[in-house]
Amino acid sequence: MTRKRILSLMRPTGKLHLGHYLGVLTNWVKLQDENDCYFGVADWHALTTKFDETDSLKFNTSNIVMDWLASGIDPNKATVYLQSLIPETAKLHIYLSMITPMNWAERDPTLKDMVKIMKVKGCNEEGFSYGLIGYPILMAADILTFNADYVPVGIDQVAHIEIARDIARRFNNIYKTNLLVEPAPKLTEIPLLKGMDGNKMGKSFRNDIKISDTEEDTAKKIMTAITDRSRLRKTDLGHPDECEVVFPYWKIFGEKEEIFEIESACKKGEIGCADCKRRLACKVNQKLSCVRERRKHFEENQDELREIIYEGSKKARIKAKEVLSKVEEAVMVYR
Repeated sequence: MTRKRILSLMRPTGKLHLGHYLGVLTNWVKLQDENDCYFGVADWHALTTKFDETDSLKFNTSNIVMDWLASGIDPNKATVYLQSLIPETAKLHIYLSMITPMNWAERDPTLKDMVKIMKVKGCNEEGFSYGLIGYPILMAADILTFNADYVPVGIDQVAHIEIARDIARRFNNIYKTNLLVEPAPKLTEIPLLKGMDGNKMGKSFRNDIKISDTEEDTAKKIMTAITDRSRLRKTDLGHPDECEVVFPYWKIFGEKEEIFEIESACKKGEIGCADCKRRLACKVNQKLSCVRERRKHFEENQDELREIIYEGSKKARIKAKEVLSKVEEAVMVYR
């Protein structure tokens, strides 16, 4: 079977949490075995809304890659790279921006979300940067730099890939070529993992469990989790289906027999919520023990981490140069 080229990027916004681990990284690990995968840290994209908050950019970049490697991303199987170390993407972005109608960029849902973020920060439309408006084209350039066949996304993100497909098709039509591959979304079923307060897990909500958290911190956070709000005493009959956070976590982290045992004991009032949380904390920590051990290795070996990033970026540039050279030939740029 022909191996497909897959690309996915993450903005370096901080240490990753269990939502990232279960919703994205476990899928990446599966994909890297049968495909040519490019996993990039989108540090240029981080500047679109946080161009004035770069003090933590290097720190966040290191942490996101450590979380990837700890979760099972293998640099011998997948190409791990830093977006800003691929200047070919920036050049491709220029060529693509010349042929992309303005209204294509304006309709992109990612841009609309970013505009909301900037408005919250107090910016009006006159204060939006050129880089922010051009974000969708840069995103397309990321994908087309490697002529990726697929981009893993959830169903709600499919529209993000459409502009890259449209731009690739327009480029091919204008320059009478079939050079640029029209990328397709690779749908991923992303489980909704709630934070400890019952809302969507997120760093900004301070309700998350990070991959890098200690066992003690993980246990403390789980002990604050929302359970069955109608249950006041340990002996009250429980309603697992109405338990907002803890029982759904059991379904993810527990074995089949354990889930049945917890569900049955809860319904009969044989286990209290506090005991249930303590057992869950042990289970989550057990599942993450190997991940955290690998992460500790890279925390203590930063030179190895940097080598992986730089070597991966060198490898990524080989493909990027190949695509850009053909793009420039199609555009008839003098060389």
